[in-house]
Amino acid sequence: MSRNLIAILRGLTPVEALPVTENLIEAGITRIEVPLNSPEPLKSIEAMARTFSARAEIGAGTVLEPGQVLDVKAAGGTLIVSPDCNPEVIRATKAEGLNSFPGVMTPSECFTALRNGADGLKFFPASLIGPDGLKAMLAVLPKGTATYAVGGAGADNFADWIKAGAAGFGIGTALFKPGFTVAEVRERADRIVAAYDRAVAVNGQGS
Repeated sequence: MSRNLIAILRGLTPVEALPVTENLIEAGITRIEVPLNSPEPLKSIEAMARTFSARAEIGAGTVLEPGQVLDVKAAGGTLIVSPDCNPEVIRATKAEGLNSFPGVMTPSECFTALRNGADGLKFFPASLIGPDGLKAMLAVLPKGTATYAVGGAGADNFADWIKAGAAGFGIGTALFKPGFTVAEVRERADRIVAAYDRAVAVNGQGS
C-alpha cells in the first residue's frame, strides 16, 4: 500500500541510514528525505538509494540551490524537497528528471511553483496556514494539485487536513530526532501510519 507520507530525517547519520530506512519501509512509509543540513547527507542518501531505490523514493530536503540538485542526483536521489519556493531549484530539478516539492505558504508562491514545474506543494509551516487556509487556497489552485502539509500536521489532526483537501504529509520530529533508536523510530512510524490510515478511512479516500 502506497501512502502519501514523506519521512523527514533531519540529523540522520550515515550509520543510521540503512536500518532506519528499512524500518520505515516495513512500517509503510516509502518516501524518505534526508535534509542537507544533516551530517554527511549525501553519503546517507547514496547508501539508501543504492539499497532501497526499488522499494522507496529517496531524496533530499532543505535543497536551496540548483547545484545541490545535481549533488543529490549524483548520489542516486530522486526526490527534491525545499523549505522555500525557488524557481531555479524547481527548474533544475525537473531538468534532471527528479520530483520537485518546494515549500510554499501563499497563493502567489503556489502558482509560481506550479508554473515552474513543481510536482507537488509543501505547505510549510502548516501550523501557520491551518486546514482552513489550505481549503481556501485549494479553491483557486488547479484541480488535482498535490498538497503536502508539513510542520504542524500529525497523527492527531491528519483527518482535519485531509478533510480540507491535503493530499499528504511530511513528518519530521514526530518520527525522527537525533538520538532516537531504530526501535523508537519504528514504533513512531507504526503509530503514524495507523493514524494516517484511520484518517483516510474516515474521509472516505483510498490510500
